[in-house]
Amino acid sequence: MAKYEILYIIRPDMGDDQKQALVERFDGILTNNGAEITKSEYWSKNRKFAYEIEDYTEGDYYKVNLSASNTDAIDEFERLALISDDILRHMVVRLEHLED
Repeated sequence: MAKYEILYIIRPDMGDDQKQALVERFDGILTNNGAEITKSEYWSKNRKFAYEIEDYTEGDYYKVNLSASNTDAIDEFERLALISDDILRHMVVRLEHLED
């Protein structure tokens, strides 16, 4: 199984309940498509950007570590993150040096 790390930035003007629901929704997307989440954590709140993103100058960062045997979960996460207005940016990194 390949190991991945996903980092995504959420709009800072959302309420805490809305942010938690969004994180749970995207964690569910990953697990429902065959990924096994090893860690899902809040990384940083209201961190300033180097440049504006969609009129925002700061955002909340979330990090997810996971294992997956294929890319179905990653593909679905990326597809939905791109069309979500609540996720400003996301990045998926395959951690090859940690593979079994």
